[in-house]
Amino acid sequence: MRDDAPPGPLTVEVRADAPDAAARIVALVAPCDPAIVLIFGPQGTAFEAVARGLRARLPANCTIAGCSSAGEIGPCGYASGSVVAVAFPSATFRGQAMVLRDLPFLPVSDWMADLRRMQAAFRPDPRRKTFGILLADGLAGQEDVLVATIEAALPALPVLGGSAGDGLDFRRTTLIADGEVTTDVAVFLMVETDLSVAEVTFAHFSLSDTLAVVTDAIPERRLILELNAEPAAAEYARLTGIPQDRLTPTEFARHPLLLKMGKRHHVRAIRGITEEGGLSLLSAIDTGTVLRLGRAEDLIHGFVGAIEALPRPPLMVLGFDCILRRLAIERAGLSATMSDMFARYRIAGFSTYGEQHSGMHVNQTFVGLAFMPPESGGADVAA
Repeated sequence: MRDDAPPGPLTVEVRADAPDAAARIVALVAPCDPAIVLIFGPQGTAFEAVARGLRARLPANCTIAGCSSAGEIGPCGYASGSVVAVAFPSATFRGQAMVLRDLPFLPVSDWMADLRRMQAAFRPDPRRKTFGILLADGLAGQEDVLVATIEAALPALPVLGGSAGDGLDFRRTTLIADGEVTTDVAVFLMVETDLSVAEVTFAHFSLSDTLAVVTDAIPERRLILELNAEPAAAEYARLTGIPQDRLTPTEFARHPLLLKMGKRHHVRAIRGITEEGGLSLLSAIDTGTVLRLGRAEDLIHGFVGAIEALPRPPLMVLGFDCILRRLAIERAGLSATMSDMFARYRIAGFSTYGEQHSGMHVNQTFVGLAFMPPESGGADVAA
């Protein structure tokens, strides 16, 4: 890496329950004079207190945004119970955050108008690279509409992000935008930078020959009631060869349901089994959908290959990594190895309930935004 490289994002980590957590974060990030600080941490009052403490301590012109997680990714890799803060230096970044409210009611027209006004007021510099970051309530179930709305309102803007989590409890998530700490919303950030920006995606599954048809579903609740005209959980257990009473989030991660969209397959991740024997998903589903059973594999080497394919070593990678990937990695005994990879490539972010990129909401995928020194001619982009 060049000694004269422009400053990239700075990542720090503190325990969420530390009495001076917000003050410690501010002391650590202050030298880079941050224009934006993103924070990710465990759901609960301690994390919310850190968010409010940062707003009270950081300058008013510093944009603060973030969300609760299903686990964090810090300077040393996987973390739990910590607040990870990513500070974007004002020397190379500028940003603005907006809250998209009333997720249950889907005020799409209002969102589109607000997004267009935001872009007009932001006035992106054509000499710099501009992108969007979306943080969505992972329990509201509206990510598909959100990403479609943003792509329609801002069609030329590359956007990626992750769905806020609550460990494996699935009860409540927290979204943060400057002084506001709330739920049932999404937070959208518009960011521009002098650095080179490249999107990194990786999914660690292969296809099997086993197909299943969704014969009954409740789309608005992301529920599959029947697969192949049988109770969904029982049929999934039969297809995987795993007794229904032994199906856990880890097993769901090892045997994902895949939906073909265009030329690619994307995971429709299983959140859990309902009391009635249905399957609750983390992504949209509908009656008549044809799904293919997948197999989790290649957890490390393919990921390294995706990072190594970048044109230059990254100054930092902002990562949104599905919680089901983390569970599969833990079951395989590879947590330390993956943490070493995250640390080596300066990856920081959080474990999500879903990932957003290329106008889609997906699961069981790593989605990252790599920041690199610009080429000699200026900033570039690869996606």
